Amino acid sequence: MFKFLAETLPLGRGTFDCRRTFPRQLLHRITTLATTAIALIFAQTLYIPLLKAKSSERPNIVLVLTDDQGWGDLSLNGNTNLSTPNIDSLARDGASFDRFYVCPVCSPTRAEFLTGRYHPRSGVYSTSAGGERMNLDEMTIGDTFKAAGYATGAFGKWHNGMQYPYHPNGRGFDEYYGFCSGHWGDYFSPPLEHNGQLVQGEGFIIDDLTDKAMAFMEANKDKPFFAYLPYNTPHSPMQVPDRFWDKFKDKKLAMHNRDPEREDIGHVRCALAMCENIDWNVGRILEKLDDLSIAENTIVVYFCDNGPNGVRWNGGMKGRKGSTDEGGVRSPLLIRWPGHIPDGTKVREIAAAIDLLPTLAELADVPLVSQKALDGTSLKMLLAAPDAYLWPNRMIVSHWNKKVSVRDARYRLDHEGKLFDIRSDPGQNKDVAAKYPEIAAKLSKEAETFRKEVLAGYDDDNRPFLIGHADYPYTQIPARDGTAHGTIKRSNRFPNCSFFTNWTSLDDKITWDAEVGATGNYQVELHYACPAADIGAAIELTFNDSKLHSRITEAHDPPLRGGENDRVERQESYVKDFKSMSLGTIRLEKGKGTLTLQATEMPGKQVMEFRLLMLTRVEE
Repeated sequence: MFKFLAETLPLGRGTFDCRRTFPRQLLHRITTLATTAIALIFAQTLYIPLLKAKSSERPNIVLVLTDDQGWGDLSLNGNTNLSTPNIDSLARDGASFDRFYVCPVCSPTRAEFLTGRYHPRSGVYSTSAGGERMNLDEMTIGDTFKAAGYATGAFGKWHNGMQYPYHPNGRGFDEYYGFCSGHWGDYFSPPLEHNGQLVQGEGFIIDDLTDKAMAFMEANKDKPFFAYLPYNTPHSPMQVPDRFWDKFKDKKLAMHNRDPEREDIGHVRCALAMCENIDWNVGRILEKLDDLSIAENTIVVYFCDNGPNGVRWNGGMKGRKGSTDEGGVRSPLLIRWPGHIPDGTKVREIAAAIDLLPTLAELADVPLVSQKALDGTSLKMLLAAPDAYLWPNRMIVSHWNKKVSVRDARYRLDHEGKLFDIRSDPGQNKDVAAKYPEIAAKLSKEAETFRKEVLAGYDDDNRPFLIGHADYPYTQIPARDGTAHGTIKRSNRFPNCSFFTNWTSLDDKITWDAEVGATGNYQVELHYACPAADIGAAIELTFNDSKLHSRITEAHDPPLRGGENDRVERQESYVKDFKSMSLGTIRLEKGKGTLTLQATEMPGKQVMEFRLLMLTRVEE
């Protein structure tokens, strides 16, 4: 503390006569710093101990991350178009952060939360086709809490890798239920997975994910658990149960975007209905914690992964999902821990998703397992003394698609080099770079350092898709990760929930750049569709010297679906109820190669429509 004061106060050199030369503003600064020092000492002796868990009584963690919900999609933040009382209660009964920052899109935010590091460091550069995967030498928050003896579970949209050990079961989460892609094609009883095995969902997906998470909490109520709920709404397709939609389908909206003429009112109404469904499920979680008598020893965290996925009210901020401006990266952050975090705590200092791992680890008195330097910092001090004047004026970098923006406590430098005083101009309307050139230069230097040290080569990806790990029996190989050759086309330009169609030539094929992790025999299951007129195609699956031959003998020609549940027209692929069939067993040798699926005979006009290969390692 005294070292900090000595370094901070510009007392100059030589002798000093305070009666003649002590500046009035310096005296004020010393008084302010002394007052702050006393407050921090008080916090250290009184509040900080409340925020330190005893190792024998470590708190449970429940963390909810929503998908494409903006800062403005909560009644807590002034939006009168909807009501979110359960989410709002977390701020009333705990802490709310005024300026908390995430990434402009989904998988980068998830990676930053999971690792405490900027997403390019972990190899995440895209939202699909392998670019969403975190490098395998990264340690996650799941690894951290699992190493400390916690039961760990994740329930929802993973979006950081599908094939083990990129899979959540390989990243510290013993229990996983949900889907690993970036978005899904149907939200009512869709196909999902449970610990690598394909299963059928039960009811509306957010309700289902919450049910499974609550069952996990109950099963582990007598020991500490970490439950991660990455919900996949209000991401499109815009689907929500009738009870929520009926409230909004004809609702007149009072709050509008800064550019109201750009609003799609149907999309806005459904997004708000989906947010109220999320709030209802958060209420179920809080009630479950009460019923289990563990609420007092459970930290509940709530935040969103990026700005809103449409043009709607968002506090007048510039930008939405995909943007590095305030509206694209500002998220609510709410943290409740009864008896530890004072009710109604408001934190005005800036913070980010990279801070959550070190913060939760310190609150739970759990040692970090990562050997790599974190970009995030623990926010425990701010939870104890939210107005601490000695908190450093840090800089937080936002990045997406080579656009870099930098935020400090007061200013934002956007990706074009424009500077905005967010305190006086939260809508980013007036560039003040010429007025404050030193500040603009400082933030520009941080942006350039980020480009050179973090972004250089980060999207040069030569990682193959992994098949057959020795520690895990299941491998999904979806169309999403494949490369189509010849006439084959994707069902949609967004790969995540797409399938391959228009397979009309023997010259066509689908390939995956792959690596087999463990030599062994693998049962192969194909998920396909094919009309009766086209059955009989002979297909061949090859990997290096290994080959497996089979033939499609059963017709299966389901219609496209998913649209029957849409409230507004979607952009993503519609889906089908694909049929599964066994192709047989193939022997795969450990090593790299190209996995190829092609046809050797095609008696009809097409081979099939392809969705997925499922490989299961079997005993030799």
